[in-house]
Amino acid sequence: MVVLLYFWGQTENDYNDFDWFNFGTLGFWFPWSLVLLVVAAALFTYVALLLVLAVCLLSEGQRLYLHWSHKMGIVVTLVFSVTATGIMSDLWSKEWKTLLLSLQVTAPFLNLAAVSLMAILSWPVALHFFRMNKKVRQVAILGLFLSVLFSLYLVPLGMYSPCIKEAGTLGPAPKLIGHRGAPMLAPENTVMSFEKAVEAGGEGLETDVTISYDGVPFLMHDSTLRRTTDVAEVFPNRTHLDASMFTWAELQQLNAGKWFLLRDPFGTASSLSEVDRSKAQNQSVPSLAQFLEVAARSGKLVLFDLRRPPYGHPYSQSYINTTLQVVQDYINSSQVLWLPSEDRDLVHAADPELQQTSGQKASIQELMDDHISRLNLHYSKMSQQQISKYESVNITTNLYVISQPWLYTLAWCAGAQSVTTNSIHILSNINKPLFLMTPEEYSLMWIVTDFASAFLIFAIFIFHWWRERGLPFWSGSSQTQENGPYSKFRTDSSEVVCVRWNPLHADPPAVTNISPSSVFSP
Repeated sequence: MVVLLYFWGQTENDYNDFDWFNFGTLGFWFPWSLVLLVVAAALFTYVALLLVLAVCLLSEGQRLYLHWSHKMGIVVTLVFSVTATGIMSDLWSKEWKTLLLSLQVTAPFLNLAAVSLMAILSWPVALHFFRMNKKVRQVAILGLFLSVLFSLYLVPLGMYSPCIKEAGTLGPAPKLIGHRGAPMLAPENTVMSFEKAVEAGGEGLETDVTISYDGVPFLMHDSTLRRTTDVAEVFPNRTHLDASMFTWAELQQLNAGKWFLLRDPFGTASSLSEVDRSKAQNQSVPSLAQFLEVAARSGKLVLFDLRRPPYGHPYSQSYINTTLQVVQDYINSSQVLWLPSEDRDLVHAADPELQQTSGQKASIQELMDDHISRLNLHYSKMSQQQISKYESVNITTNLYVISQPWLYTLAWCAGAQSVTTNSIHILSNINKPLFLMTPEEYSLMWIVTDFASAFLIFAIFIFHWWRERGLPFWSGSSQTQENGPYSKFRTDSSEVVCVRWNPLHADPPAVTNISPSSVFSP
């Protein structure tokens, strides 16, 4: 349950992708990512409370006997955790890389939390240790506890984080490129979305381009129009048709904004003003020319992917030249990060001012032969060493899609020159990496935590040794019932302990086990 909850919590950056994947599979929109998070958090809280209760009882020498309903609850939690983790690993295995990246910034603090937890658990462990009669069990429990503790003490020796670095070595903050504009503030790939990205302080704009049936380059990420337009209402018999099979006149009949308010993909639509909501509701599918006019007017960089039309399309062979001509007509070529890899040599020869950008890592020599000046890589391929290596030959690195502050922090510490983001309005307000610290500060935190926990754990063991050996315990009380020194604590009413005592007599109270249906004597 801990693994699943941490895994799913750290993948929040890609919740939107997960929900749209399910939309494409199931055919209807629902925020499955949040549902999964809420269910996992609820089950984790339930099991954690049972665990806390068990530890508290153990610290008092008692055992927890669960009702059958709680046992079923634990089984349900276990099945849910294993099933969800298995499905995620099969369908979304790349997110394990996200989990490993998260450890680069959270591991120092997770280590501190784990050492603190071991200090807390030392209380019931020490009590259990000194009340055991068998030496083998004593050695086993103490050996396991100490091995885990010392492992945690030594973990920092092999820990790596790019955010633990010497003062003065942090580079400038990565520039922000709006992913399809500002999709949290406006419908993606619309003029409004790109204007919002410019207002939020973006240095660049990213989009996706395809060609209409009559040769007009326009903006559309998906192969169909079903997700981001009302094509099902306007052209109900053509919903599954490729977007490039529509003419520009037909595309202009579609609304590209209503879906954003209806489905609210990022949960941000309610935060828009009435003016913005009205504007969003009336967005249309923009052409590449309209997009380039926004970028040229604001002096922003442009990054776009270009999708080849299907076989039989009138422009399936000339789509690159058609797109290149529009670029040269509407914007300075030096502002364009040319990402399409097809016919790259011919494109470079036709317009050398374009910033040739590659979506794949390669050797420095191969990149230089292809005139590559920038890499556009998925954030899971983030590597401080490789980013530094490419920078040494003036090849900059852009990472996509980074929307969470912790991932932006990691990209900043790793030296990335720019990032593509959905949350440009959030990341633009971050002035310093969240987990930045010097090696000296981290070493101090590590050493102080280890010594403080070691002293506390040693004191707890001494206390229990003194209490067990130096002071007699109540020999006739419930501290020494049935199986050794432990007494039962039941969550059902299968056994009730009744105490009869007449205050006029000096004899001690007699303890009698009676059934739940019995009448209690005064």
